[in-house]
Amino acid sequence: MDDPGAPTQVSNRAASELLRLTTQARVPGLHLVATPIGNLGDISLRALAVLATADVIYAEDTRHSGRLLSHFGIKAKLRPYHEHNAERERPVILAALADGDSVAVISDAGTPLVSDPGYKLVRECLAAGHPVDSVPGPSAPLAALVASGLPTDTFLFAGFLPAKMQARKARIKELAGIPSTLILFESPSRIAETLGDLAEGLGNRQATVARELTKLNEEFVRDDLSGLAAEFQARSKIKGEIVIVIGPPPSAAPSDQEIEPRLVAALSEMSLRDAARAVADDLGVSRSRVYELGLTLRRNTDDAN
Repeated sequence: MDDPGAPTQVSNRAASELLRLTTQARVPGLHLVATPIGNLGDISLRALAVLATADVIYAEDTRHSGRLLSHFGIKAKLRPYHEHNAERERPVILAALADGDSVAVISDAGTPLVSDPGYKLVRECLAAGHPVDSVPGPSAPLAALVASGLPTDTFLFAGFLPAKMQARKARIKELAGIPSTLILFESPSRIAETLGDLAEGLGNRQATVARELTKLNEEFVRDDLSGLAAEFQARSKIKGEIVIVIGPPPSAAPSDQEIEPRLVAALSEMSLRDAARAVADDLGVSRSRVYELGLTLRRNTDDAN
């Protein structure tokens, strides 16, 4: 039987931990704080503590972030930091850090500095000798990747593709040979066109479109790129933030020249049948192909003798 007091116990423990973190959270330096990408429950206790004790919080959109801070009762000073005012604000932030302030940086959603110019601030803070730390948490690219069903062992986040068609196709061509899962952002207005360009430029790979992650209308659509292009072309209204996850290119089969040395070595220790089986299984190619290659090698050897 479930313990009816368990939710209360969890709430009390969380409140106790948040109080502990808050009392020791104010540390001078630059703090890069991940915030929810949709579901407010995804914010971490440490993120709340750092934001609650910061001397100033810098955000892309103060109105958007103001609602988040208000929801959790955080009343820290809030200032804008984005690509249009970054050159002006960086010296102000560096001066605050030099005075021993605790400065937090957040994005509109998710982990700051992903697909935004904030790395320049970090670079200058490090050059000036100021502490910089990261408060990890929600990330749209990772949330989409782990639920995509596509390989996660190696991946490349490539941000937004160019808006103009020719530049977009050129960028897709650059990405085509990368032997990794690809993660992209895209806007609702361009998603169908982009999926079509991806299918043309990358081949018909398996992919996942993740939309409105962690929100009420969260959606994962899994298909090959052509199928996804057709799916989104048929939709009349598409809303929300979108992440595209694309599987890696299929592995190229080894050439005969790559197989032969392995086969020759195996033939020195076993029969042709066993050697063909061992080499084929090791390289992921058909046994019949390796067996036929072995027969050709034997014939060539017999002819030479």
